[in-house]
Amino acid sequence: MSTTSLFPAIMCGGSGTRLWPLSRSLFPKQFLPLVNDTTMLQDTLNRLPSNCSDAMFICNEEHRFLLAEQVRQGSENSSTILLEPEGRNTAPAVALAALHALEKDKDALLLVLAADHVINDTAAFHQAVERATSAALENKLVTFGIVPTHAETGYGYIQKGVNQAHQTFKVAEFVEKPTKVIAEQYLASGDYLWNSGMFLFKASRYVEELAKHRPDILKSCQNAMQDVQQDLDFLRPNKDAFLACANESIDYAVMEKTEDAVVVPLDAGWSDVGSYSALWDVCEQDQDKNVIKGDVIAQQTSNSYLHSQNKLIATVGVDNLVVIDTPDAVLVANKDKVQDVKNIVTHLKANKREEASIHREVYRPWGKYDSVDVGERFQVKRITVKPGAKLSVQMHHHRAEHWIIVSGTAKVTIDDNTVLLSENQSTFIPIGAVHALENPGKLPLEMIEVQSGSYLGEDDIVRFEDRYGRTSDSK
Repeated sequence: MSTTSLFPAIMCGGSGTRLWPLSRSLFPKQFLPLVNDTTMLQDTLNRLPSNCSDAMFICNEEHRFLLAEQVRQGSENSSTILLEPEGRNTAPAVALAALHALEKDKDALLLVLAADHVINDTAAFHQAVERATSAALENKLVTFGIVPTHAETGYGYIQKGVNQAHQTFKVAEFVEKPTKVIAEQYLASGDYLWNSGMFLFKASRYVEELAKHRPDILKSCQNAMQDVQQDLDFLRPNKDAFLACANESIDYAVMEKTEDAVVVPLDAGWSDVGSYSALWDVCEQDQDKNVIKGDVIAQQTSNSYLHSQNKLIATVGVDNLVVIDTPDAVLVANKDKVQDVKNIVTHLKANKREEASIHREVYRPWGKYDSVDVGERFQVKRITVKPGAKLSVQMHHHRAEHWIIVSGTAKVTIDDNTVLLSENQSTFIPIGAVHALENPGKLPLEMIEVQSGSYLGEDDIVRFEDRYGRTSDSK
C-alpha cells in the first residue's frame, strides 16, 4: 500500500424526500439516526479506513451548522467543510474537493463517498477500497459497483467489461434505471452492478479528465477556489464563479467519457436507504418481520415499519404498512407505494407548507427550539441554548417576546440593560427593542418564549451582530 494520502470527500447534499416526514429539506436523512444510535453521516465517518487523512465534507449553506455539530460529536479529528454556494451536481462538487486536496498533496487520492449510505460489512468495504487504491495509483478512475441482490429498478447499473488488475473490471457501460424486465435480465446475466455513486482516483487524474471532457466546469471551479474565503469552520468558494458552473453529474461529465474507468465490485450489505422499504430491509426486524422504533404496540401486525417520535402508535390486524409519527405530521402508507412519498413533499411545497422543509424542532448553531403552540397572533417555543452559546443581537418590527427561564442561567441584554436570570425568572422584550440572549453557564439553558404580534415569521429578525456570521436573511 502506498503512503499517498487518501482524502475522503463526503458528499452531504440531498433532501431524502421519500423518507418524509422523518427527513425534511432542512434536516435530511444523512443527519438522522435511522439505522442505529448514530446518524448516517457519523456512520460514514466512523467506517473510513484507518489510513485516511482528515475528512472533507461538501455541504450546502443551509446544513452547515448541523454538519459541523455532528462532525464535532462524531470525531476528534479536524475536518474541512466546503460550502457549495448552490447545488451544481456531483461533477463540480468533486472538482472543488479535488482542487482543495491538491493544495495539500499533489499526489492526493480522493475517496468520494455519500453521507447517507448504509454499509453493514465494514471489512469488505475496506478491502474494496484497498483494491481501488491500487488501481487508482495506476491512474485508473475507479467506481464502486454494488453486487446486486435483486432486480432493482431504482438504481442505475454498470456493465462489467474485461478483467483488469487488482480484481477490477473495465467499465463497459453506465446504464440508466431499467424496467423490471430489463433489471431481471441484468441480474440473471451476472454482468451488471448497481451504480453506488462512490469513487476513488487521483485528484490530479480527475482534474485532467475534467479538463479534457468538460473544461468549462473545471474553469468555473478553479475560479471559485482561487477566491475561497475562510468563514469560522467553513471554506466558501467564490459564489459568482461557482454559479457560472454547469449542473452535471460526475458520470456524465467524466466517467462515461474517460478511457480509464474501472469498477470494483462491492458486496458489503450496501443500501442508499432511498425509501422506507429500503430502510425496513436494513433494520432489525422482530419475529413478525416488523421494524419498531419508539412507543409502539403492534398486535396481529406483520411486515411493517412503525416509527413513533411523539405519540403512541397502536396497530391491529395490518400487514405491509409504513406508519410514521412526528410531532407535526403522520404518514400512513402501503410499503409497496413508498416511492410515491415524494409526491406528498411536492404537494406540501406547492402549497408553501413548512412541513416540507422543517420539523417542529429546529436546530440552530446556538442550540434548538421547538414550536410548542401557534395561533393567529401568538407562538410558544421551548428554547435550548448550549453552554457558552449566544443568539444574535437582534430586534423585531412586528412581535414582542416574553421569556421564562425553566433551568440554567440566561444573560439577557435589552437595549442598554444587561441582567442575569435563573430558574422561574422572566423578562419582556417590547417590539423594536434591541436584545440578545446568552448562556454563560456550564449547563444547557432551557426557557419558554411566548411571542405575540401581528407577524411571527422567522424572517422578522434584524441582526446587528452574530458570532456565527449570519445575516438578517440567513438562518
